[in-house]
Amino acid sequence: MSGARHELSVTCHIAAPRAICWKVWTDLKDEWFCPKPWRAEVIEEDLRPGGRSAVQMFGPDGEETGPMEGIFLEVVAGERVVTTDAYAAGWIPQTPFMTAIWAFADEGEGTRFTATARHWNAETKARHEAMGFHPGWDQMMEQFRALSETSAASA
Repeated sequence: MSGARHELSVTCHIAAPRAICWKVWTDLKDEWFCPKPWRAEVIEEDLRPGGRSAVQMFGPDGEETGPMEGIFLEVVAGERVVTTDAYAAGWIPQTPFMTAIWAFADEGEGTRFTATARHWNAETKARHEAMGFHPGWDQMMEQFRALSETSAASA
């Protein structure tokens, strides 16, 4: 697959059913989406193809990002979400950085969760790596896993 050569990805096994992982992904993004001590604030998540995805991050010393603005390309409840920042809501073109793919699959008694960032070219991928894709997305993945497992334990 051609997109894979400019791809960065993280994955983990979560000891929680896929339905709970999906609920954490859709309903609790403010709690896991960026590495602590930063925090995320969901501005809008219109979970349908063409719907707006907008999240802003805030740092512990008053730093702010974005908002990270994009649209949903594909939403298959409980299985897969694909977003891109190549467009803002209303199919307004903007300078692209990546397409993100969030995948959920049954694995054993739990869920295999994979988060992938596909970039348009090697330079953008290298810039994302330099920005701290690892360890940033690794920590985000761990926060997501822990929150999903805690939610499963209390369900």
